[in-house]
Amino acid sequence: MGTDLKISTRSTVERYSDALLDLSHSIHAEPELAFEEHRSAEKITSLLAREGFKIDRGVADLDTAFVATYGDGELVLGLCAEYDALPEVGHACGHNVIAAASVGSALALRDVADQLGITVKVIGTPAEEVGGGKVLMLERGVFDDVSFSMMVHPAPYESCAAKSLAITDLEVHYKGKPSHAAAAPHLGINAADAVTVAQISISLLRQHLEPGQMVTGIVTNGGTVPNVIPARASAMFDVRAENLESLQRLENRIRDCFQAGALATGCTHEVEQVSPIYAELTPDSWLADAYRRAATDLGRRPLSPEQEQREKIGSTDMGNVTRVLPAIHPTIAIDCGDAVNHQQEFATACASASADRALLDGALAMAWTTIATATDSQQRARLLARGGAA
Repeated sequence: MGTDLKISTRSTVERYSDALLDLSHSIHAEPELAFEEHRSAEKITSLLAREGFKIDRGVADLDTAFVATYGDGELVLGLCAEYDALPEVGHACGHNVIAAASVGSALALRDVADQLGITVKVIGTPAEEVGGGKVLMLERGVFDDVSFSMMVHPAPYESCAAKSLAITDLEVHYKGKPSHAAAAPHLGINAADAVTVAQISISLLRQHLEPGQMVTGIVTNGGTVPNVIPARASAMFDVRAENLESLQRLENRIRDCFQAGALATGCTHEVEQVSPIYAELTPDSWLADAYRRAATDLGRRPLSPEQEQREKIGSTDMGNVTRVLPAIHPTIAIDCGDAVNHQQEFATACASASADRALLDGALAMAWTTIATATDSQQRARLLARGGAA
């Protein structure tokens, strides 16, 4: 049975290959930022609607989120689709490939859903780069009936149980007092200096960070003109760590550095959490092993489990999903030379022949992982027991 199902899903992916590649290239050509992905969401849902999926748009009170559903089996699969882009560099994280791969896998599984006793859902999750779409959708019940979930993410290397860092985005705002920078600088309170003190404090702190902790940041407002003491200034920092517990310890220290800037200059300050906190990935080991077998059968060469432990993929709100239900977030390799995610060269590679091949292989690998899961009585019972049945 499993062999016939794999043959069937391969045939479906091949049959829809042109439509899937067109979808990927179209999303890539019109990049949209977090919570603004109206065209991308419409392209995905329109294709799925034509293919018999029931579409719920604007779920979780998010205009660009959706759920596309096919089937009524008790085992519910959630295929996550991402489609937001980055400022300036567009789809330099390959979310166009992610979205199209999940659509391809859903179409392949649609044709065997009754045989497998599954419900297939494509869950459109906006704002992964910033904004935490999956976190909001989790909190608002979108994943409540999902038994297990997966997606594939393009990267320079192939992994099955990818690791990521927990992250919180913090923006600090300082308020001082303006004054003429030459005639009466002593009457001003320099908010830009407060940012500088905070930056220096954080730089000195880096020597004492725990393993796996990381801080990066930019100045988002440093004043307006040089002859006026800046009365307002701000900076944004990504604060990362290997897990949520370590992240909380680091965040406490970073907030102390923000306080140092205020104390040293006489400014007042406020700290804003820009996005929901992203947890680290905790992939389901059985699903990861099943995906490894599928990817290997397709001729791909994933890193060994030992190598995977040494690699990090940045941060993702899929980590929050993996903490709530069995899920995986494998990476799939594309030919990108020396480029890495979030570089312009990687964006170019995400619309290449290599990315197209990764899209189709990723769709099929997820379909085969689902077949292995749904036809294994022990795993099926395990997933249903967690309360994710429809």
